[in-house]
Amino acid sequence: MFLENLVFDATDPQRLGRFWEGVVAGETLTDDDGIYETRLRVDGGPEIDLCFQQVAENRSDRTRIHLAVLGDLGDTVQRLADPEGNPYGVADVRSSYVGTGPIAAVRWHSADPDRDAAFWSWLTGWVDAPDVTPRSLRHPSLRGPLLELVPEQAAKGPDKNWLHLDVRLEPLDDTADEVEAAIVARGGTRLMTDWGDLPWRSYLDPSGNEFCVLPPYPATT
Repeated sequence: MFLENLVFDATDPQRLGRFWEGVVAGETLTDDDGIYETRLRVDGGPEIDLCFQQVAENRSDRTRIHLAVLGDLGDTVQRLADPEGNPYGVADVRSSYVGTGPIAAVRWHSADPDRDAAFWSWLTGWVDAPDVTPRSLRHPSLRGPLLELVPEQAAKGPDKNWLHLDVRLEPLDDTADEVEAAIVARGGTRLMTDWGDLPWRSYLDPSGNEFCVLPPYPATT
């Protein structure tokens, strides 16, 4: 499995997508009704797609996960909002963020950072980021954004966040059913939806954060 997408709920995917494409200097992949996709490339590191999917106006306002973009702030901390009001931070340039590219970190709440770091490391293949506390993961190249686990007192309920992560199975991975059993054994939960027959499955991590597992790409000949 590998981390493939950051998925944003959006009332106007084109507007929100073009904003973030400008932030990350991304490459447009899709610009269709109801969806916009752009690709973040990190030299020597991962490629991550930012996907903006159209949702109803009454989407979740939960902010348990947000992005931090790289900036040079000296001793200040800056918190901003994108065109749809989603909060994001500006992370100061420091040694732990060398080589991240424009997104310094994806930060989300964790009731148990040690447990969740082990869960997400297994899920994505990312490894512990050195000298970053309390727990953070990074692509094995040690380039690209960090996944930072921010402590919270208790896991939250299954309400949908405005941003979630997608991982994709590779051809030699276990089957979707076997992966689901492994997710549940590690403290995750299947998230049942009423969105019709979809090729992917939705889950909650042990702290209640949503993610999806996508099928392998079709084999090429």
